[in-house]
Amino acid sequence: MKIRFLLPIFLTCVFSITYAQRKAVIIILDGIPANVVEKVNTPVLDEIALQGGYTRSYQGGEKGGYSQSPTISAVGYANVITGTWTSKHNVWDNNIEQPNYNYWHVFRIAKSVNSKIKTAIYSSWTDNRTKLVGEGLPAAGNFKFDYAYDGLELDTLKIPHTKDRTHMFNIDELISKEAARHITEQAPDLSWVYLEFTDDMGHMFGDSPQFTEAIEKADAQVGRIWNAIKEREEKFGEEWMIVITTDHGRDAATGKGHGGQSERERTTWIVTNAKPLNTHFKNAATVDIAPSVLSFMKLTVPQSIREEFDGISFLGDVSISNLTAAKVGKKATLTWNALKDKGMVEIKVSTTNNFKKGKTDSYKSVGKAEVSSGKYTFTLPETSTGFYKIIVVSPDNTLNQWIVKK
Repeated sequence: MKIRFLLPIFLTCVFSITYAQRKAVIIILDGIPANVVEKVNTPVLDEIALQGGYTRSYQGGEKGGYSQSPTISAVGYANVITGTWTSKHNVWDNNIEQPNYNYWHVFRIAKSVNSKIKTAIYSSWTDNRTKLVGEGLPAAGNFKFDYAYDGLELDTLKIPHTKDRTHMFNIDELISKEAARHITEQAPDLSWVYLEFTDDMGHMFGDSPQFTEAIEKADAQVGRIWNAIKEREEKFGEEWMIVITTDHGRDAATGKGHGGQSERERTTWIVTNAKPLNTHFKNAATVDIAPSVLSFMKLTVPQSIREEFDGISFLGDVSISNLTAAKVGKKATLTWNALKDKGMVEIKVSTTNNFKKGKTDSYKSVGKAEVSSGKYTFTLPETSTGFYKIIVVSPDNTLNQWIVKK
């Protein structure tokens, strides 16, 4: 009887230990184009990349397509945390006027899958928490971080603002130190760190020694957090994923501006210690970060949310990537990159976008094809709207595309 009584407790403990070993930290270093970070001395990022990898990635959605997104800060953050482009999350600029919270951010997803997950944010910009995440708002599921350290820039008595923006460096110093302390002591399961100073130097000086120095300082700040993670892994046997990225590049002429669709503004980067990285990592977008974090944490994302991701995981098994859809007359031709040789895909179509309003869409299967074929043509169903939502379901992942009436 005693053994039978203890068994559920033992299994609960085993589950808790297994769960606690998978933790993740997302870090956004603002406004650093790939061609700059690749030239600057960044020993911490290099060390992390040696464990996992470094790749160029992109912001901005599909250039010229319905998902094209401004290369602006808040837009870039939203892309990262929701795994979707602006056409879905509806963040078009730094005002964040009407975000669509039906496209859940990674923290809300994690909490919904496992309510015991602890989340944290360490950030200089309260809008990240109050607007992008929508903390405490019914429309955003009343989500609340378990720990938040932000708003330091609002206390101008404690941290006076300076014309040279060095106060933002001081704030980033405090944020990185607090993130390192809190991770060391409390080890939240999923965290977001945002550091701003690099973007300030980019706007003020463009491509310059000041910008280079700011990136080197940011690398050292990441180092504090990286050291905290390594300490947790060594002392407690936990397994951590750290992923560092940026929200946009900079204009080619001066390096001061951003927001457009030039190659330098769109080209970003991802550094992570996670592995095994799949072949998609070489062609990653920033919308791939949220699905990758959830994959690392072994969290099963609800199907309706997974179908809406514009990104796919760069960890583990993936069958297809880079879905495109072209309409000619009454037919649509889909193409995709086959990352595996075996298996079938199923193509489903909906003529509604009810998900946008927090409702469900009804999909109709229109056919199947070999993964390796990389292509499928079918007749579109009749609709007066000219809108089609298409999903392609493969053995390992799902991709989606829209056809929008121009």
